Amino acid sequence: MDPRPVGVFDSGVGGLTVLHECLVTMPHEDFVYLGDHARLPYGPRPLDEVRAFALEIGSFLERQGVKLVVAACNTATSAALPQLQEELRVPVIGVIAPEAHAAVQATRNRRVGLMATEGTVAAGRYAELVHALDAGIEFVPVACPDLVPLIEADELDSERCEAAMRSYAQPLKEARVDTVILGCTHYPLLKWTFQRVFGRSTRLVFSADETAREVAETLAKKGFENSTDRDGDYRFLTTGEPASFRAMGKRFLQLPIREVEHVTLAELALA
Repeated sequence: MDPRPVGVFDSGVGGLTVLHECLVTMPHEDFVYLGDHARLPYGPRPLDEVRAFALEIGSFLERQGVKLVVAACNTATSAALPQLQEELRVPVIGVIAPEAHAAVQATRNRRVGLMATEGTVAAGRYAELVHALDAGIEFVPVACPDLVPLIEADELDSERCEAAMRSYAQPLKEARVDTVILGCTHYPLLKWTFQRVFGRSTRLVFSADETAREVAETLAKKGFENSTDRDGDYRFLTTGEPASFRAMGKRFLQLPIREVEHVTLAELALA
């Protein structure tokens, strides 16, 4: 049995949707989550810059003694997953490959859409992975720059948010996709609005469920599992304001958030 925690990171609190699924899938494991609020959002930033941030955080978490790192951020996964896997000594899992695999399995008419941040769309990793699994799939990506700011501003139920979602969804409807990858860890908070926008006939693929499943399978294959007869614990770190993280994070995690520790950017750079 391996008692070391699993490290999870994101640009902010969106990755807590992935952590939630990990906690309920692996209640016996310990987790440490780092939200890089000081540099949020990652989506509009150059990919080289995001890659540097991800490598800093990955190295920091490795120094914290984690046994596996989850890049619970679609933009960071797009920009840095191969480099993280090369440079870290522990396994690294991203949120893109599990979604791409699930989408290819789900589609019936071989038309798959993607809604994600600008950085994720620009990186092109979803298209590469989907076409590696099925080269004949028609893939339609749509960048959605307004959604993360609206979610972070707690405008989930606003007319402005629904109007933005419908606008971004229109090209996918016109392309007659039957499966849509929601390629941002913030998007599960809009799950029911997305379902209303697309209708029940469209399969929506979220990163949280698929990623948690891959984490559990990887820990089992590597022999890194903790004892199943214990209750796991979790702790939180942020480069931003701990009070803000706690207040906002409760909506995403849907579980109690106790103490939140502050980590400086200088500490990440030293890693």
